[in-house]
Amino acid sequence: MSTPPDDVRAYLEIRTAAPSSWSPDGSKLVISSDLPGTAQVHRLDLPGVALPLPAERLVQLTDFEEPIGAGYLPAAPNGSPDDRLLLATDVGGNERYQLFTAPDAPQAPLTGPDDLDALVVDPDHIHRPGGVSRDGRWLAYATNRGDGVAFDTWVRDLTTGDERCVVATGGWTQPSGFSPDGRYLAVTEVTTTAGDNRCYLVDLSRVADDPVTPADDAVVELAPHEDAASVGTPWWLPDGSAFYFATDVDREFTGVARGTPDGAWAYVVEPGWDTGCAVDWTGRHLLVAWNDDGRTRAQLRDPDSLEVTATVPLPGDGVADGMWFSKDGRWLAFAYTSPLVPGDAWRYDTDTGALERLTSSPCEVDPASFVDAELVRFRSFDDLEIPAFVFRPADGDGPFPVVVVIHGGPESQYRPSFAPLTQYLVASGFAVVAPNVRGSTGYGRSYQHLDDVERRLDSVADLAALHDWLASRDDLDADRAALYGGSYGGYMVLAGLAFQPERWAAGVDIVGISDLVTFLENTSSWRRAFREREYGSLEHDREVLEAASPINRVEQIRAPLFIVHGANDPRVPLSEAEQIHEVLSGQGVRTELLVYDDEGHGLSKLSNRVDAYPRIAAFLEEVLAPPP
Repeated sequence: MSTPPDDVRAYLEIRTAAPSSWSPDGSKLVISSDLPGTAQVHRLDLPGVALPLPAERLVQLTDFEEPIGAGYLPAAPNGSPDDRLLLATDVGGNERYQLFTAPDAPQAPLTGPDDLDALVVDPDHIHRPGGVSRDGRWLAYATNRGDGVAFDTWVRDLTTGDERCVVATGGWTQPSGFSPDGRYLAVTEVTTTAGDNRCYLVDLSRVADDPVTPADDAVVELAPHEDAASVGTPWWLPDGSAFYFATDVDREFTGVARGTPDGAWAYVVEPGWDTGCAVDWTGRHLLVAWNDDGRTRAQLRDPDSLEVTATVPLPGDGVADGMWFSKDGRWLAFAYTSPLVPGDAWRYDTDTGALERLTSSPCEVDPASFVDAELVRFRSFDDLEIPAFVFRPADGDGPFPVVVVIHGGPESQYRPSFAPLTQYLVASGFAVVAPNVRGSTGYGRSYQHLDDVERRLDSVADLAALHDWLASRDDLDADRAALYGGSYGGYMVLAGLAFQPERWAAGVDIVGISDLVTFLENTSSWRRAFREREYGSLEHDREVLEAASPINRVEQIRAPLFIVHGANDPRVPLSEAEQIHEVLSGQGVRTELLVYDDEGHGLSKLSNRVDAYPRIAAFLEEVLAPPP
């Protein structure tokens, strides 16, 4: 193993920036940057600015202890000439988000909620913004303040403060934007079936005093279906006659469909990978972007003829996210990252085809030292092909010790974006392998459901197949392979150590699940039904949950384990970490537990990351060191 080139802190202190919305006139962008140590709100004034702009020269608008997000209101309510922001923040990672407004040009950075104008605030409950009408008058948001569990959809008049509940199903609803004239509100409902949601068009002009349900005449379901399917947000043409949306109804992958307010719809673009879309306000462009084996591809089409008008150039073969059109449709802003690029804001000029980097965030590590990922596939126990991204050290022939990074979710996907700890480990002589085990998104609906309920341990079996693949490679040392993961990835770490103790040399569990039963019993009440649809229910599937829980095989674990958890985690309670740490300590197995009192589901604050991750790196370097 080579000597680390730099302290891991230099990698952790690499900053990133991403655009989150345009000002109404297109002259400014809200930029989310972690330059202060957490994601804070910044403003980029574009006219006359030499690009790329160093992140230090962005106008910092907030300086909270907590991460905070913001976006421009499309128009200022009450006819004010000032541009204003809609902001959302929680406390200590508890995910109880509150909504505020603020001017985009404060005299000094805003340092806390008391500096903001309270909009929707009830600290005991959650509020999630879901769109503002184009005239800036109406805000839609979801909240669980009714019974603490169900999320109802509300509409608030930003000019008077009056508000009313418009949709209440007893389940989990989330508004997702207004039609151009404000008549229709799209509302998504997450059902109790794994991987399924419904999307409704609510005619607000026909909603009476009481909230509506899907059975009401004022509601039209978009792309109704019987089997589990995903139905995305409508992106409207300017005259409100039609819209585009992404869905996988009767398909393996999401495609782009065209719909009308009466509920008629049909597929129009299907690249063969999971695809999203957007339409600018003027109706000049239909953006079609898809996930090609983890990497982003994008093009512009004419919204009427559907002819391709341009291929959106990207800075490299990585991941573009958060694509936002300016109001006039000329500019397309997005964040770009790859294993070689930490992540900054870019814009594409749809008139000239020019691509510009907007921000340049600090990076004290030589980018030439970063290593790209190789996409491979290995076969699992049932001959299913499992994709994985492999990072190998640039120097030396190996065999290299291996850190297997498992993503969370499980309805998620490892994509080739920048990961500071991965680059540090590779520079230090480790190989890093990131598999997308069955249950991951991005590879079709069937693949996504291969780990549901009674098939949970099939995804763990994919780890054993990966270990067999490692053993077949001359440059990778399967005897010195560790598991690393967060959230559901943390569960997979614990499951790998418990069900395959002979294979793995160590584990790093970040906010992971040790017992599926106690996890479901103790997770926030508003999340329980949502997670039961994936893992199985306490009422009907308890035996399955018990059989797949690492803590019920904890006596098999013998590899050293490093655990990190946030005290305020509303998703995976701290007790999940404490109980397995206590049992392993009693068994004499080496285990370390770090708890951060001001964090929730993960580490959002730089001060905590630079405390935890150097310890994790030192742990991996010690336990995976070659034998004397």
